[in-house]
Amino acid sequence: MNITFIFFIGLVVALIGVIPPGLLNMTAAKISLKEGHVRGIMFSVGVCVVVLIQTYVASVFARYLSMHPEVIDILQRMAFVIFILITIYFLFIAKSKQKQQVTPKTKSKHSRFFQGMLLSSINVFPIPYQAYMTITLASFGWLDFSQISIISYVSGAAMGTFVMLYVYIFFFDKIKGKSFTSQKSMNYIIGAITGIIAIVTLINIIKEL
Repeated sequence: MNITFIFFIGLVVALIGVIPPGLLNMTAAKISLKEGHVRGIMFSVGVCVVVLIQTYVASVFARYLSMHPEVIDILQRMAFVIFILITIYFLFIAKSKQKQQVTPKTKSKHSRFFQGMLLSSINVFPIPYQAYMTITLASFGWLDFSQISIISYVSGAAMGTFVMLYVYIFFFDKIKGKSFTSQKSMNYIIGAITGIIAIVTLINIIKEL
């Protein structure tokens, strides 16, 4: 298995997971806007350290699930329903109002680094997300559960997270200036992505029947 290919798969999967405006990327952007790019990047590095750990845990969990296909079948059906509901929400229900974020007033670069680790630890969504995506990628033969493959995938996931946080940091002014339009477009993008994932999940379920 080509470790470079696995690295880029992890990068793309993480990019998709961090695209929606949320606590981590919006906090990174606001720290950068108020205190400078260096502190925003330090916050992002702290986030990525925890993402490394979370993705590794998710990969190990996925390896366990791969040896218990009956559990995977149940999770796939649950994931299909969840992705369908998320797709419906973002395409037809979600409003374009931007939520106001509260940024703690800390000055130290090290404080921002540890703040990134803390907020990323609270955000446990990457674990089930990465576990499901890892199983899906393995079912297509794009990923195996050897140690080198897992390390490559985890490294790519951390890099993908950092890249998207970096994008938020340096383009936050443009996103902020077009809050209504960008938020509405973002809802459609998220809905389209989750819709595609739902279709892929449905194909996997049908193939296994």
